[in-house]
Amino acid sequence: MGPKASEGEHAVARHRAPGLTLRAVLPNAITAGALCAGLTGVRFAINGDWERAVFAVVLAGLLDGIDGRIARLLKAQSRFGAELDSLADSLSFGMAPALILYLWSLQGLPRFGWFAALFFALCCALRLARFNARIDMDEQPHKSAGFLTGVPAPIGAGLAFVPLYLWMASGEEIFREPILIAIWVAAIAFLMISSVATLSWTSLRPRRSARLGVIAVVGIAFAALLTEPWWTLAAICLIYLALMPWGIISYGRIRRQRAIRQTAERAA
Repeated sequence: MGPKASEGEHAVARHRAPGLTLRAVLPNAITAGALCAGLTGVRFAINGDWERAVFAVVLAGLLDGIDGRIARLLKAQSRFGAELDSLADSLSFGMAPALILYLWSLQGLPRFGWFAALFFALCCALRLARFNARIDMDEQPHKSAGFLTGVPAPIGAGLAFVPLYLWMASGEEIFREPILIAIWVAAIAFLMISSVATLSWTSLRPRRSARLGVIAVVGIAFAALLTEPWWTLAAICLIYLALMPWGIISYGRIRRQRAIRQTAERAA
């Protein structure tokens, strides 16, 4: 409360400078957290703490999985957020896994180990650049059918760590063999930049009758992650790879149905 304006005087309206709202900042802050988690994994790897290095990248993957959903929920999507997300993914799921795997095993292959690590990081960057180039494209056959093109960067990082999971779970040195790791890393890198149709969350639609079964399986998976994290992570990655042929077949079926529909529309 203040003194009233005298007659003939006009109150001057004070305009506050516009500020950022939590709704606009939160998704990008989560993305920044994912970036920092991925890079912190490299620090742990330098110290030889492989368990915490992998968990840091896994945490980055979890944060990456929720930032976009929170942005859509809060209606705070922006081009800045999309660019920041791709940059964070390139560092957390391309560069960080490449360096961790190099420090863990690939440096034992003097000539080709570093090139295998570089190839993985490069393929991750190329995949994300392709994704950014297609953001504004209306014609995206895979996306419109509920599929992805190639293996996503966070999943690619998880798949690249499968030998590390198995090594920590079993202690068998065969899983740390540099030649095998180089071949495995190169194969996953190729899957990331491939044009293969891969499953996305929107393409997974279990029947209503299987709802309780799905909930039970998810609950058991969380319990397994707490008790046997390395075996469980390896099993999840191998199940994903085993489902890839099903995704290719499913997309092929949808593409044939579209072709038949388009032919019928032209004939009509």
